Amino acid sequence: MLERPDGADLLATAREVVLSDLLPALPAEKAFHARMVAAAIALALRERGTGTADVEAALQDISPDLATLATAIRAGTHDPGTPTHEAVAAFLREYARLRARVSAPKALA
Repeated sequence: MLERPDGADLLATAREVVLSDLLPALPAEKAFHARMVAAAIALALRERGTGTADVEAALQDISPDLATLATAIRAGTHDPGTPTHEAVAAFLREYARLRARVSAPKALA
């Protein structure tokens, strides 16, 4: 990065301010909203730090995009016994891991 703080540093600082400075000063009915903002910032930081190039390349090997893949799966194109089943199943496992690393990292522990 050319300059500090970068976007990730600023987001992390903003999250810390929300949790440590603002949240304790807010009325109880606003605390949920502050926690929601802090959680959204944390998710954005995890998403920013997650490399997706390998998963994107794997998708391109089997389908032009997720919507097309979903349509093909619903149509039975990649059912067990088809030549593409293993590749699609492997992609879906890795895609699920990627999504969990971003949205629910504790689920992978």
